[in-house]
Amino acid sequence: MQGKLVKKLAKAGATSSEKAIMIEEAGFDEVEEDWLNYFAGDFFGKIKKTETNRYYIGNLYSPDY
Repeated sequence: MQGKLVKKLAKAGATSSEKAIMIEEAGFDEVEEDWLNYFAGDFFGKIKKTETNRYYIGNLYSPDY
């Protein structure tokens, strides 16, 4: 599931904290939204969450890395 979420965030262009997006912008379904909060809470996880509740993938996992 984490891989699927990372792919959707990358496709939406959320590849850095400056490009972070809201959940609605990524087109996640209800189940994916539930998992998103789980994965974004992991300090070493691929998915990061900003203080303004925007999501992005860490630089290491970016297609541009």
